[in-house]
Amino acid sequence: MDTPLRTIAVVGLGTMGTGIAEVLARAGREVIGIDISDAAARRAVASLEASTARAVQRERITEEERRTVLARFRTFSDLQAAAEAELVIEVVPESYEIKQQLFRALDTIVSPTAILATGTNALSVTRLAAESSHPERVLGLHFFNPAPAMKLVEVVSSVLTAPPAVATVTALARELGKEPVAVGDRPGFVADGLLFGYLNQAAAMYEAKYASREDIDASMRLGCGLPMGPLALLDLIGIDTARTVLEAMYSASQDRLHAPASILKQLSDAGLSGRKSGRGFYSYEGPGSATVVSDALTPRDSAGSATGREIRSVGVAGSGTMASGIAEVFAKAGYDVVLAARSQEKAETAKSRVAKSLSRSVDKGRMTAEAKDEALAHITPADSLDAFAEVDLAVEAVAEDLEVKQQLFATLDKVCKPGAVLATTTSSLPVVACARATSRPEDVIGMHFFNPAPAMKLVEVVRTVLTSDDVHATVREVCTKIRKHPVDCGDRAGFIVNALLFPYLNNAIKMVEEHYATLDDIDAAMKLGGGYPMGPFELLDVVGLDVSLAIERVLHREFRDPGLAPAPLLEHLVAAGCLGRKTGRGFREYARR
Repeated sequence: MDTPLRTIAVVGLGTMGTGIAEVLARAGREVIGIDISDAAARRAVASLEASTARAVQRERITEEERRTVLARFRTFSDLQAAAEAELVIEVVPESYEIKQQLFRALDTIVSPTAILATGTNALSVTRLAAESSHPERVLGLHFFNPAPAMKLVEVVSSVLTAPPAVATVTALARELGKEPVAVGDRPGFVADGLLFGYLNQAAAMYEAKYASREDIDASMRLGCGLPMGPLALLDLIGIDTARTVLEAMYSASQDRLHAPASILKQLSDAGLSGRKSGRGFYSYEGPGSATVVSDALTPRDSAGSATGREIRSVGVAGSGTMASGIAEVFAKAGYDVVLAARSQEKAETAKSRVAKSLSRSVDKGRMTAEAKDEALAHITPADSLDAFAEVDLAVEAVAEDLEVKQQLFATLDKVCKPGAVLATTTSSLPVVACARATSRPEDVIGMHFFNPAPAMKLVEVVRTVLTSDDVHATVREVCTKIRKHPVDCGDRAGFIVNALLFPYLNNAIKMVEEHYATLDDIDAAMKLGGGYPMGPFELLDVVGLDVSLAIERVLHREFRDPGLAPAPLLEHLVAAGCLGRKTGRGFREYARR
């Protein structure tokens, strides 16, 4: 059934307000756009004209439909124009003073039955509602940028909001083609509550000079499949906006993960608020431009002038999925690979796994049968690490157990020739602990591949304080030759990706523990509002809850931050043997194969 909301006012015609106005006009609503700036109103009209013209070019709408949409959008500079609206959506700056003044003014203009919605993503809806003479009609309606493309809308009710108002606005969101998620009134709601903590950690990581901005952003795009890196996303959102959201979240939670990184304050105080100012973490062609230009912060090649060692043959230790995937990557790049396991049978099984993977690539037309046979011919199965005597690079991909890895490195130290590079694929253990198990720690480095290794482009190159320059240069060169994207990081827990990813996953679990939102709503919020390929609970079940818990514990031990302590619900599920997809039950239940 259609909602009675036919005439809707949008107050504030910045990027978000203009996007919301476009969504409403395209859905057949009469839209009253209000902004004190005539220039902002003109830009809003021009934006709608341009977007509808593109839709006509792509044959999504006709020219007549385009004219109808444009006719539905009227702009004004006087708030009195909202008098006829049945719903008013405000998208003015994130300031209590500005929004409260607006709500008081609207009380004297709109009818008593009109619904008032705030587009805030950081301020208290309850506090704003309390300023209205009719608080029962005030709620939050949080769209995501860009509003025409993003499907999620968070409908935020306070303790004062009348249920009929929530139901009416929820129905409207569905009619607009959006996916409404009902949430309570707390800073950040669901999506931003999870997103901004992650963005803040990325800013702090950059501020600490742990990794370059380019490497941080590439890590999260290539390692997690995210549409944008965190620092580029901060520039898009607005560094000043991010700081405001984080300050509100920290004020409510006192969680250090939400305490705004100092660099956010420094940049926003300097007027470097991101794309809208033309400079933030990156520099842009001009204010409002999305085109990044080079600047003084662009790092030189971190491998410096060191010359790498020649790598012709590679040893891969292990028989699991990761080991066979890494062997496949090197073999396809033309390297001779010795694939060593604890028995000849296990090694042969690992090579068979490579053969099946390559056959699938042939079936999908990604490679020829000849290329498959050539790659397989490069792999030699072995039942002992003694077969690594002549390899130039040894890569271990055994169990994520420090004692096991140290024993393996002690063996590699004995069997590998002088000058061979020794690499660990650990995702959470200290690389230097593996290095110290050898008599040549300068030859040891981390090469953290992501699963599945043949498909994932990222490799975190983890240099310890003992790793030599030429070993570092060697591994970066090798990554390029095997068509991977290397990112440099230091030897600390989580490296880049896991250090940013797992606190976000942990916070999602805490939301469920606190009964703030359901698994399904949180997963939907991050996929539809953040553009994530998987929701946090889908991802946790795929990774494995036991693996996730182990990484959380490592991060907590390393950084000693109470906010990083594993969520009790995660510990309870692991203790109960509910480890995710591999056991048939984790946060959700799965059909057993």
